[in-house]
Amino acid sequence: MTAATSDGGREVLLRAVRMTKEFDRGSAPPLRVLSEVSLTLYRGECATIVGASGAGKSTLLHCVGTLDLPTRGQILFGGTNVVTLPPPELAKFRNETIGFVFQFHHLLPEFSALENVMMPAMIARLPNKEAKSRAEELLAAVGMSERLTHRPGELSGGEQQRVAIARALVMRPRLLLADEPTGNLDTKTSREVHQLLFRLNEEQRITMLIVTHNRELASQVPRSIRMQDGRLIASEEKSAEELARARAIATEDPDAEVGQG
Repeated sequence: MTAATSDGGREVLLRAVRMTKEFDRGSAPPLRVLSEVSLTLYRGECATIVGASGAGKSTLLHCVGTLDLPTRGQILFGGTNVVTLPPPELAKFRNETIGFVFQFHHLLPEFSALENVMMPAMIARLPNKEAKSRAEELLAAVGMSERLTHRPGELSGGEQQRVAIARALVMRPRLLLADEPTGNLDTKTSREVHQLLFRLNEEQRITMLIVTHNRELASQVPRSIRMQDGRLIASEEKSAEELARARAIATEDPDAEVGQG
C-alpha cells in the first residue's frame, strides 16, 4: 500500500468512491443494493452506520471490508484501489489490514479461546510463538486471561464475543468492521462490549466502523452515518460534551433498556 493521504490535517485511512453494488437476477433487472456511495474514514476514528433494515448497511460493510466487491466504484487504502488487486493479494491485504466482528461470534467449537484467537496469525504463517504471544496479550486486554483454555461452549455469550474481538485484532489491523456486534447480547453485556470497543479504539487508535440498530451505542460514537435505500443520506458528528454525556448516562443508568431502531 502507498502512503496515507490527509484531509484537513486528518489522516485518511479509507476512501470509498461512488461505490455501487448490484446483484444479478437472471432475466430480471439487477437488484441495486448500494447506489453511488462515497465514504471517507479517518485513522483512529469510530463511526456507526445506522438505518432501517434493508438500507444496505451490511452490504456496505462487506464491500468496505472486501468480503464482497462493488459492481462499480473504488475502495482506496492509502491511495491504492484494492478492488483491482488479484485475489491472492486481496486476501493477504484483508487478513493483514482488516478485522471483522459479527453478530454471531463464529468461533470454532473444537478449539480453545487461545487457539481461536491465534488462528488468523497461523493462517498468515506467523511463528507459533509470536501468534501465541499476541493472542495471550489480546485476551488479557479484553478481560479473558482466565479463560485461555476454555472452548466456546464453556463461555458465556459476552465472553464469546470478547474472544471474537480479540481474534479480529490479532493481526493488528488498521480497520475493525463490526456488524451488530452486540445484537445477540443482553443489555448489561452489550454495554460491557461497547465500553471495550471504545477503550480499544482510544488506546490502540484502531479505526472502527460499526453497523448497529442500537440507538444507545450510536449516541456514544463520535460519528453516525445514516443510510436509506442504498445511499448515505446524513453524517452527524458529536461534540466531546455530547459524547461524555451519552456515555455517562449509559454508565449511570444500568437498568435502562437499550434502544433499537
